[in-house]
Amino acid sequence: MRSSLAPGVWFFRAFSRDSWFRGSILLLTFLIYTCYHMSRKPISVVKSRLHQNCSEQIQPINDTHSLNDTMWCSWAPFDKDNYKELLAGVDNAFLVAYAIGMFISGVFGERLPLRYYLSAGMLLSGLFTSLFGLGYFWNIHELWYFVVIQVCNGLVQTTGWPSVVTCVGNWFGKGKRGFIMGIWNSHTSVGNILGSLIAGIWVNGQWGLSFVVPGIITAIMGVITFLFLIEHPEDVDCSPPQHHGEPAENQDNPEDPGNSPCSIRDSGLETVAKTSKGPCEEPAAIDFFGALRIPGVVEFSLCLLFAKLVSYTFLYWLPLYISNVAHFSAKEAGDLSTLFDVGGIIGGIMAGLISDYTNGRATTCCVMLILAAPMMFLYNYIGQDGITSSIVMLIICGGLVNGPYALITTAVSADLGTHKSLKGNAKALSTVTAIIDGTGSIGAALGPLLAGLISPTGWNNVFYMLISADVLACLLLCRLVYKEILAWKVSLSRGSGYKEI
Repeated sequence: MRSSLAPGVWFFRAFSRDSWFRGSILLLTFLIYTCYHMSRKPISVVKSRLHQNCSEQIQPINDTHSLNDTMWCSWAPFDKDNYKELLAGVDNAFLVAYAIGMFISGVFGERLPLRYYLSAGMLLSGLFTSLFGLGYFWNIHELWYFVVIQVCNGLVQTTGWPSVVTCVGNWFGKGKRGFIMGIWNSHTSVGNILGSLIAGIWVNGQWGLSFVVPGIITAIMGVITFLFLIEHPEDVDCSPPQHHGEPAENQDNPEDPGNSPCSIRDSGLETVAKTSKGPCEEPAAIDFFGALRIPGVVEFSLCLLFAKLVSYTFLYWLPLYISNVAHFSAKEAGDLSTLFDVGGIIGGIMAGLISDYTNGRATTCCVMLILAAPMMFLYNYIGQDGITSSIVMLIICGGLVNGPYALITTAVSADLGTHKSLKGNAKALSTVTAIIDGTGSIGAALGPLLAGLISPTGWNNVFYMLISADVLACLLLCRLVYKEILAWKVSLSRGSGYKEI
């Protein structure tokens, strides 16, 4: 019994138990989204295998291709001169489906149990990822097959992001949220690295395994999610987090409508009054247009559109760019491209840490975007001069490109989903996350498509496109940056805390 323990002993046990559960949820959701990204990455590594110059390979004696055919070892239908457009079409099938599905996924995420929703999504994602690779073993050469599989995979993968952000938002308050989520968001880069390394093992041989193995791992993780995911702290009698630094006395005010017993789970701000009786209503989930009216949602969504355009162009085309420009093999290019994601891990953590310290999410993103533009220009011109310069530039570019992307999709989404204008109703978290990431996914679909269309005219033009998108992302945050600067001035002049925008 709680009453039989000394106050200090009870506090220590409660704190340790809460911390253990929060740490386990953070680790589980980290592994969940690592698997989602791991299953997306193999296509970028296998691209250079689907279409390659076969002149240096020994053609089988019983092969039906002519001796002058330098593409006999490529995989039809990607063995033609328009292979870049076809590969861009396959990428776009996934990304357009993902962008469309994301706006719908947030609505379902607010209304369905996250454990079931995530588990089903991971099982289906593992299935469709494996089916893409099985095209190799089944000797399928029809473009429609790969496009349909990518469309289905794009739709089911939308179950991931709104769900994991909502789950983490349920367990963690605003204090140090940027730093915690900056570390946690490294799952994106870790997943990309694992996907590249796993795909690299089989890319020069039975490339279908580059998809089948990540697909099986993702499906297994879906089963683990079903067995162990805990959606709310209250489900295991843990204390809910505080959001937006509200004072403790507000939590026990019976006249506060946000403190009704039924609002506990949704707001994450109050402590359950176990002696309370009587029926009460659950807060309604916010609608799409209601989420758009939350201050900052539109600006950050549009900024992410261009930031994600840049990030996903690197995600899908960087190995092929390295292979074409530096003349590395498919495996070497895939392995080297992981350094971009290593930089992304560093950039995401730094962005979260700086934004927590300065209380300036928009300003942190804007500064990193400003620095990213000249770094991308330099990488294109001097990044391939030597292995050392390539390594350094890839890490720097990865940090500056993925830092703002990571901050917006994690800490910013969680901040806006629990914004003070919602008056304690956290039912908006999944919807807000889906709107922000869904808008960003439109850019993620446009980037690889534009890269596929522009790259035949030269890789320089692709980088000019990326730099232009980076500048536009920065400009869209100008109003929020201005408001943050004004808030800093007020804070300094009055000696008060940061005033939220």
